[in-house]
Amino acid sequence: MTESRDTKAADDEVCRRVKNGLKPERNGLAKSLYPRPCHERPSKNRCHTAEEEVYAASYDGRLYSRPFIEYFEETPMMVAVLTYMSYGILTIFGYVRDFLRHWKIERCHIASEKEEQKDFVPLYQDFENFYTRNIYMRIRDNWNRPICSVPGAKMDLMERATYDYNWTFEYTGWVVQDVINLGSYNYLGFAENTGPCADSAAEVTMKYGVGVASTRQEIGNLDRHEEMEKQVARFLGVESAMAFGMGFATNSMNIPALVGKGCLILSDELNHASLVLGARLSGSTIRVFKHNNMQSLEKLLREAVVHGQPRTHRPWKKILIVVEGIYSMEGSIVRLPEVIALKKRYRAYLYLDEAHSIGALGPRGRGVVDYFGLDPCDVDVMMGTFTKSFGAAGGYIAGKRELIEYLRSHSHSAVYATSMSPPVVEQIITSMKCIMGEDGTTIGSERVQQLAENTVYFRKRLREMGFIIYGNNDSPVVPMMLYMPAKIAAFAREMLKRNIGVVVVGFPATPIIESRARFCISAGHSKNMLDQALNVISEVGDLLQLKYSRHRLQPSSARPFDDDVYEDIDD
Repeated sequence: MTESRDTKAADDEVCRRVKNGLKPERNGLAKSLYPRPCHERPSKNRCHTAEEEVYAASYDGRLYSRPFIEYFEETPMMVAVLTYMSYGILTIFGYVRDFLRHWKIERCHIASEKEEQKDFVPLYQDFENFYTRNIYMRIRDNWNRPICSVPGAKMDLMERATYDYNWTFEYTGWVVQDVINLGSYNYLGFAENTGPCADSAAEVTMKYGVGVASTRQEIGNLDRHEEMEKQVARFLGVESAMAFGMGFATNSMNIPALVGKGCLILSDELNHASLVLGARLSGSTIRVFKHNNMQSLEKLLREAVVHGQPRTHRPWKKILIVVEGIYSMEGSIVRLPEVIALKKRYRAYLYLDEAHSIGALGPRGRGVVDYFGLDPCDVDVMMGTFTKSFGAAGGYIAGKRELIEYLRSHSHSAVYATSMSPPVVEQIITSMKCIMGEDGTTIGSERVQQLAENTVYFRKRLREMGFIIYGNNDSPVVPMMLYMPAKIAAFAREMLKRNIGVVVVGFPATPIIESRARFCISAGHSKNMLDQALNVISEVGDLLQLKYSRHRLQPSSARPFDDDVYEDIDD
């Protein structure tokens, strides 16, 4: 656990030893930003215990104005060993089944090459194909479930059955109703079919229709598009903004327009696939730093400035730091004050992806910049999506006016893509006005506050139950570790039996032994809904033995309110 607090008296600035088995390498501090006071420096004679020790790192008050607490508990050794053994057994059985399929003893349903293409190079890597047919297919029923309602706090699921071990599915005609939705990115609850957003979208549909049938540069530039972009710029506190029809393409198509050959991209190791693809398409040199680790980032920055480009040692044309606001698989929040300090010191550019954080963080719901109380002008390229907190579709790039004017003529996503649908644009405008309070109500601010309260409550209760939870205290993305492959499917199935819809994630979206359930909290969840879901999670956790944490947080009723108090649990 790492914690950032305001500047205190020297007597209080003491490093406290916490036996919590957390992963220190995830949260490194750039040591050279500010010298550490003498009383913070570790003693040379400090004793080491067999159990891993982590220190609560204190930060300069000029960088952080609020506590910054994240949890990444180490995987218990026995659980890690059993997880590897599980995958090993599955792999052995996979090779046995492949042998049976080769000799036509077992029927194989997977797509295969035509006879005349048998000598062609396979389209897929062998291990990925092997993993899909022998491991993924066993638990495939937990994904791609069709819903037949609004993805609100509750939803309806279409029931389906399989008679060939998940190779194909048939719909039974029944609907599973009132399933509590803990999987959608509907953070502020604006994905709804009633209320001001739905009414405005319906009205605009009657006036403009659904499709535009042209690009913005031709005759697809509506007055609603112009208003939306001005609204986004005003919402973010920057000079200008432009919108795109697809959030993924906002990253993958705009990064190549900003950097190219002779440029350097410094990318967080857990960045989203759209950022990774955009970086690769740009042709720039890519170097990866450890997740949220400022020591690792500063080391790469220093080397880039000192050594320049390989072989020629010429200075890099540009150095672009690429990070996310909230990391969607870890639930962690970027250490933006430190990133900005490093960016200024080494004169690099900063690209911030706020896909999950915009609307979901900050006292005004304006993202991670608002969360830390920073100046939006310190971020060179602000990117975000409308698909989550705003309940719409598409993405945006915001920043200085010169940046946006450049992208309007150089971004493939802007030049060649069809304009955004008018009702989607209206959904964005209306929901953003609600958050800003420009609709004359307090609906937006109340939802932002409700989301923050729900997030803290849900995370705290899970830790009290003994689950291993990753991420920041204020992140509405809540990963709960499952580890073993059999428990991925078992957890999702048992939860659905109890009318709770969850998302489970495994390899290749996560490291092979770090499978997890990912809960997404919404302002639309009432306390009763959360309590009902938590009771079910605890019940299923006991059934599947998922309460792995060795450092369970004591319940509030049994201790004074202090997030640093832990009860050691014997292995």
